[in-house]
Amino acid sequence: MTADRTTEAPVDRNQAVPLRRQSIAVVAAGFGQNFVLTTVSTFILVYLLQYAGISTAGIAVVTVIITVSKVFDAILDPILGSIIDMTSTRWGKLRPYILFSAAPVAILSGLMFSVPDTTEPLKLVYFGIFYVLWGIAYTACDVPFWGLIGSAFVEPKARTRVIGNVRAFGAIALGISTLGMPWIARLLSFGPETTSAGWSLAVFLTSILGMGVYLLAFFFARERQTSAASDGLRFRQIGSTLAKNTPLLMVLVGSLLGFGRFIVQAGGAVFVVIAYGDEGTFTLVGAAIILGMVISSFSTPLLLRYASGRSLAIWSSFAGAALYLGMYFAGFENLSVILVFIFLTGLTLGVFLTVQATLIADSVDDVERRLGVRNDGISFATLTFVSKIMNALAVLVFGLFIVLAGYEDGVTVTRFMQDTIFASITLVPAISCVLSAVPFFFYRLGGKVAV
Repeated sequence: MTADRTTEAPVDRNQAVPLRRQSIAVVAAGFGQNFVLTTVSTFILVYLLQYAGISTAGIAVVTVIITVSKVFDAILDPILGSIIDMTSTRWGKLRPYILFSAAPVAILSGLMFSVPDTTEPLKLVYFGIFYVLWGIAYTACDVPFWGLIGSAFVEPKARTRVIGNVRAFGAIALGISTLGMPWIARLLSFGPETTSAGWSLAVFLTSILGMGVYLLAFFFARERQTSAASDGLRFRQIGSTLAKNTPLLMVLVGSLLGFGRFIVQAGGAVFVVIAYGDEGTFTLVGAAIILGMVISSFSTPLLLRYASGRSLAIWSSFAGAALYLGMYFAGFENLSVILVFIFLTGLTLGVFLTVQATLIADSVDDVERRLGVRNDGISFATLTFVSKIMNALAVLVFGLFIVLAGYEDGVTVTRFMQDTIFASITLVPAISCVLSAVPFFFYRLGGKVAV
């Protein structure tokens, strides 16, 4: 029987759900997940300081807890990725982790913003336990989510569109959470002032909603059928396949060298206080970055019609380097000029992040063609691993420049301090972007350069 030709979205021969519906579900799931992540990352220190009553000394302990937890999470990523690749169920190897991680992430997010009114040491123990558990749960939801994108969308152009949309709506979630959560917490405080209980209710409510939306990826996305050799892989197979995936390794090295792209996000709030004396100005800086990332994330799939992912990774890195260098020579005195440069660097960052995930997905397809083994779990675990290390390096390097500048709360700000911190968010990213481009020159699929 000949299939009818209709105007419905195309259906992959191994799928029962139209690709358009899968795409919408995955993008919506990414939005919900990113909203929860942004809420925790952006407001946890504010909550602990202003509403949980943690002292400045206590915050130093909190910083250690967060740093150690992030390092542990980064190490956990490839371990979890390997476990995922060794999993074989009737739902596939990725979707079960999406189903069973959603509720723990939602509940633990709310519990972190529900510190009991007790002594500070007990508050810190409470926070430490639930932050570590939250990090493990979030890793269990993030790694399979990115692996599912690579598995569900076989056609590279469709996959790239989905990745671009996930990145774009992730940036939108960042903006909505940053601007909206304080108002939600104020509303749920049921009084003239925001309270700790208000934050607890707000985070519980939005986390449950966000992770509920995240579950759309389980219900509507489908993993592709793979060869029997890819079902229930053994650890030795996973490690051997990863070591032979040279394109993936080039993406990872290039990404790590490009950690400087995140220094503006890591230290922008401190810089605007030093340069302009007003931390509220960071709202403008953050908005400029987000706007650039949203626009470029949506447009990168169009750019990939005319250039390869490898080329875009290289040229977005060089363009970013030129923009950061231009910003340094323009100086920070004119805030309007700085915002234009920040917006433009946001454009290059959005392109790079979208292409980064696309190149990893392509490398997974390539190694499956060459070796007959598909390892979505460990491959996309390296993406989340690299992202965490990039952020950690950005915070570390910015902290070193703070020490070099001699800046601390209450000191008189000098021109030397301003120039030093400005160099950290311009010259360091410029050098980092140039170095980042180099490994992509050696990115090859099937033994050939991906031109």
